[in-house]
Amino acid sequence: MLNRVLVAGCTFVLLAGMAIGQAREAIEDVISGQLQAFNDRDVDEAFSYASPTIQGIFGAPDNFGLMVERGFPMVWDNADVRFLAAQELNGVTLQRIMLRDPQDVLHTLEYEMIETADGWLINGVQLVAPDVAA
Repeated sequence: MLNRVLVAGCTFVLLAGMAIGQAREAIEDVISGQLQAFNDRDVDEAFSYASPTIQGIFGAPDNFGLMVERGFPMVWDNADVRFLAAQELNGVTLQRIMLRDPQDVLHTLEYEMIETADGWLINGVQLVAPDVAA
């Protein structure tokens, strides 16, 4: 009986770990795709990674692109992206990244991610203080 409980528990932990790993990979792919789209100046593609809420706020890819160019210039022109800690906080998935801007300055950003029927999407981004453990 104890062996069955141990096997079931180990199986659950293994499957949960695989699901978290797959989610993390999917989240990283979405953020990387949007960052590359900004570097390519493909605002239509970048806009496609935004959640319905964000798309509704900006209405059109050009409006979204202009906001990013003016408000998040380090995202508009980014390099050396490094994924940091991800966490679940009050039902929200947060993914921190560090990236370099054209002036060689490092920035830490936190992406709010949501899972939809079509996969993970970006529901917001904010500039945060750098992780000292990064």
